[in-house]
Amino acid sequence: MANAQVALEAARDYLRRNPNEIPRAIRNALGLRLGVPFEALRWLARQAEQSGTVRDLQIDPAPPGVRVGAQVDAMGTPLRVAATLFFDRIVFNEEELLIALRVEDIALKVDGESKSPLGAVIQSGVLDLSNIGTLVGYLPNRPAIIAEAGNNRVVLDLMREPKIGRNDDVRRVIALITSIVTLSGVQSDDGHVDIAFRAFPSGMRKAVRSVRRYGIPAVAKLLPRG
Repeated sequence: MANAQVALEAARDYLRRNPNEIPRAIRNALGLRLGVPFEALRWLARQAEQSGTVRDLQIDPAPPGVRVGAQVDAMGTPLRVAATLFFDRIVFNEEELLIALRVEDIALKVDGESKSPLGAVIQSGVLDLSNIGTLVGYLPNRPAIIAEAGNNRVVLDLMREPKIGRNDDVRRVIALITSIVTLSGVQSDDGHVDIAFRAFPSGMRKAVRSVRRYGIPAVAKLLPRG
């Protein structure tokens, strides 16, 4: 509850300082878009830093993409990592939850003292960071959600995550929701990340069939008991 209250107060303070956000939000809603201010993303980043897993997490506009950077510890090596992400393709439906990312302008350097093999490799400059997808493709134990990786592209399919793809109740809810409205694109301008949605992507008839087939019972199964 405390975290929710802090977030609510932060949102109120932001709207007081940026009253133009309200009419912008109304216009976006009419066009099935959600504009997330970079200031809000930076606030979330500061909350994430409190977990201690990352430090100095930065999120900046690089239209139409997003520049992300952070300090992390990998295999005992302190690293400063940054990259620009472009959302080339998004497909959310009952069969796949696919996000195709193009990764450019990667910066990776050892941020401090390190005698680990990883630190030595990075400092030697032998890694070709322009083709991060190719490097990811060679990982022996890469995460299951990575559907494809090559050159500077990485394709994620969240449906490959067992907790999603192998859970019939979750898949029914995804099928129901994505028949009515689905995520269709993400891009940025200098002040916001705009998330675009599309209504009835496969037509009204399929949406009606999904509601009849799944409807309230599919959602009710995921609600807390009692």
